[in-house]
Amino acid sequence: MPGDTVGIIGKNGAGKSTLLKILSKITPPTSGSIISRGRIASLLEVGTGFHPELSGKENIFLNGSILGMRRHEINKQLDAIVDFSGVEKFLNTPLKHYSSGMQLRLAFAVASFLEPEILIIDEVLAVGDAEFQKKCLGKMEDVSKSGRTILFVSHSINALQSLCKHGLLINQGISEPLTDISTAVNKYLHGPSALHNGREIFTPDTRKLEACIYEVKLLNDKMEVDIIHETCNPIYVEITWENVTGVFVNPSIELHNYFGVQLFCSFDTTDDWFGKIKSKKGKYKSIVKIPGNFLKGGDYFMHVGLYCSAPTKLYDIRTNILNFMVVDPMDERCIARGHFSYQFDNFALLPALDWQSTYLDNG
Repeated sequence: MPGDTVGIIGKNGAGKSTLLKILSKITPPTSGSIISRGRIASLLEVGTGFHPELSGKENIFLNGSILGMRRHEINKQLDAIVDFSGVEKFLNTPLKHYSSGMQLRLAFAVASFLEPEILIIDEVLAVGDAEFQKKCLGKMEDVSKSGRTILFVSHSINALQSLCKHGLLINQGISEPLTDISTAVNKYLHGPSALHNGREIFTPDTRKLEACIYEVKLLNDKMEVDIIHETCNPIYVEITWENVTGVFVNPSIELHNYFGVQLFCSFDTTDDWFGKIKSKKGKYKSIVKIPGNFLKGGDYFMHVGLYCSAPTKLYDIRTNILNFMVVDPMDERCIARGHFSYQFDNFALLPALDWQSTYLDNG
């Protein structure tokens, strides 16, 4: 309906992009028909509807005419398009000299500012940087509020929940009934086709290390291995490691997001100030709890390490592991969020988390 925003969700190969191409009248359907009312603007692949030999300005008029806009309508929005895309310095440069990110910015600006009644956007926003993605999401909210319809495909659950009212789940070319976005996301994440992981196993060379990591697990509130967690539930990281030579050890975790932000680093100093409680040779299991209502929805990964605190020394570290997703159910359990729909971006944390370490044995 006018003003509606629909997020289309599914795994790679499910048929999301094919559906958008059919709706955009690029690919004919095998059977059935599409009924649409109003002009449709599609942003499916970087460079679609552009000519590499023409300048950026000429491509704005070319793309606008393809969308069915008249010249005076394009002229009316030209300054806004150039300003939003940030390509003013290169406006008269042939498009073939633009980077993929510059082409994306220009294509998105044309598609959104020329006011089509229906805006169709595929995962191409992933090409842009974090700042531009944020601008795009803000512009799409404005487009929706102006009474135009948006169909949006993205693998970012956070972006889908922020922008979309409804969700359409597609699995192996078959679509579920249209529903609210929270229900569609829940089916996608926890349905039978969901992929669950969250365990990393290592084979360190104990001849060269004073302490080493054997296994790291990401656990949900039921202490089950999982990579999908809700914001309102605690998350546990379990580290199995060995003190090889009898040194003082403080295990640690570092949490990062995919925008390159180091969110926090936590050591087990609240449990063991110097690390001397675990100075006996043998294997240990350390568990750290990230409390519920602490992380916002998004995608994260970790570095896990073993350190000596004084003097500071690194014994072993495993980087870029435990890729996981935090999903915001946006209900009454989310006490940190309250009733706000804002996503609380650009916050970094330095928490004191609860640690427990248990001596296993030399076996």
